[in-house]
Amino acid sequence: MGIAGSAPGYTIAVTTAALIGAAGFMSPGSLIIFAVPMLGIAVAYKALTKRMAHAGAAYEWTSRVFGRFFGFFSGWALLVASMVFMVTGSLPIATSTLNFIAPALTKSVLATTSVATIWFLLIAVVLIAGIKLTSKIQMIMSSIELLILAIVAIAAFVHIGLHGAVNPFSWSWFGFHYTAGGFAGAALVVIFFYWGWDVTANLAEETKDAEINAGNGGFGSVFVTITYYVAFTLAALLLFTTKAAEGYSDNIVYNIAIASGLGRTGGLFASIAVILSSIATLETTMLQFSRTLFAMGRDGSLSRTFGVVDQRTETPVRAMYLLIGVGLVVLWVSSLMPSINAIITDSVNAIAIQVAYYYGLAGLVAAWMLRDIYRESVLRWIGLCLFPGASAIFLFAMALYAITTFNLVTNLVGIGGLIVGIVFFRPKATSLPSEPNPAAAQ
Repeated sequence: MGIAGSAPGYTIAVTTAALIGAAGFMSPGSLIIFAVPMLGIAVAYKALTKRMAHAGAAYEWTSRVFGRFFGFFSGWALLVASMVFMVTGSLPIATSTLNFIAPALTKSVLATTSVATIWFLLIAVVLIAGIKLTSKIQMIMSSIELLILAIVAIAAFVHIGLHGAVNPFSWSWFGFHYTAGGFAGAALVVIFFYWGWDVTANLAEETKDAEINAGNGGFGSVFVTITYYVAFTLAALLLFTTKAAEGYSDNIVYNIAIASGLGRTGGLFASIAVILSSIATLETTMLQFSRTLFAMGRDGSLSRTFGVVDQRTETPVRAMYLLIGVGLVVLWVSSLMPSINAIITDSVNAIAIQVAYYYGLAGLVAAWMLRDIYRESVLRWIGLCLFPGASAIFLFAMALYAITTFNLVTNLVGIGGLIVGIVFFRPKATSLPSEPNPAAAQ
């Protein structure tokens, strides 16, 4: 589920173009450099899940340590990011599907939105059916996805070895030759690259031996995705000019497969990987949304109607119904934008602001809760307190700087989405229960 949440196939297909646009030849190095603070947050999630397994995850941890206000907006940031992602996550499924049935329509916003709506509803129905079915389907899809991606990556490097590279490889691509704006911009795109593995923490109340498995799942998945992200970003820079790579924002995996000599058949198989990955990441994003909304409803931070588990499906179906309604509205409103590329670019940046906020809060929570661990071991204090805390500060700093460089639409969605939460915040809501409701995990 952690790998499905980060969704290597989907993320490579959609976000590689945005990363190359922000960092150019520094893109492969940025995926490694900015993976360090992400690992710091993964360490925080692992430690906090071990102490407090909860469907609300970052929302719950922040509420208990920093109070109801910051906790609410931690949860709210995840809800808003998930809503925006309904657009960013649905479009690649649609364009990949159209590659099979009507390639000429892949640039049509109306056509892709219509196909995306169908996929969105199908995925939602599967999730309402229950987590057991979802997890089994997810394991199969992610395995096929990773296999296809590995084949495409190997083919790309074999082709480069035989026919040469468009851009000669240089170790300087892994250096620190950034401008201030380029550094922050690349950092936020990479945050989006890795976002999603934390779904394992939101599923903690439904996971066997959650204190160990939920944390380890998210932490381990980061290392898997680093490998795939760096490999495909290198392949893109070696196969295409940077200008061409920036234009492949709908499905660069398809284009890499074609350029590697695999033909249209290979490109369609690559599209299958993207479709499977897009379905997977939409599922996990919906899971994060519904479990966080469920936790906030159960605690009284939002309407308690969302904190109810359906006895038949064992899922918070009311939270899912809200997700479906709002998700469809957001998806179709986005169709008013002029191009798919504009939709995806603005969405990636807006989501990164919100993710940096709630990830950063989780890092600070871990640093505060484990601040006295130096009495047991200085090395453990560095790993469990200093590392997450420094990672959190880095995420906040990058988000604050990047905000000054974004366009109006990105800031309206990224910052405005957070500010709207004030309307729903309840400062005197019922106090948080000391333990999660066991019925939620039944």
